[in-house]
Amino acid sequence: MAKINRKFIDRHWLMYVLRGVVAVIFGCLALFGGMNNIGSMIATLSLFLLAMGIIDTIGALFASSKKHGWVNSVIDALVDIVAALLLLFYAKENLLPCLIIISLYTIVSGIIDVFHGFVSTVDPTDRFIRILVGSCGCIFGIVILNAGDYDVTTFIRFFGTYMIIVGVTSMIYGVHNRAQRLEDSAARSTAAKKTTKKRARK
Repeated sequence: MAKINRKFIDRHWLMYVLRGVVAVIFGCLALFGGMNNIGSMIATLSLFLLAMGIIDTIGALFASSKKHGWVNSVIDALVDIVAALLLLFYAKENLLPCLIIISLYTIVSGIIDVFHGFVSTVDPTDRFIRILVGSCGCIFGIVILNAGDYDVTTFIRFFGTYMIIVGVTSMIYGVHNRAQRLEDSAARSTAAKKTTKKRARK
């Protein structure tokens, strides 16, 4: 797994914010939209996952041009897109396959986030965010898998709650790294001015 260095993440902050906005929009729709028809629910889930996959694919293309962290973005994109395609072609009007696919997607996403937190992320705040989201993903995945005893609305609300968590933390992640970039830029500018003054005195 390729290491994601801080410089790459700082430049990539907008992708995390965009991903977070999409996740929060879907989460609110799932929680408050009253989706109780399995056909429309599967179509909405698939569309959402494809949107997330497209964002991650753009991130992978950007990362490959910078030669930093592209493997991580490719894996994230594949997980989103594969889950969307499985829902479209295998879930159909059956709740059980949908439950299995979404729960596996949530658990796998959680494991990936935990792995990123421990291995790929260098900043302590970023590490905490990734591990927190990953842990929530594993827990919610198990909860979703056992949601078959309830109705469709309950199942989608569980997943919607998880997506709001993902969205909010992703936006925090992106904004935090944007702030880091600005701080680093200011620090470099200050250091450069001090160096210039020292040289002028000599």
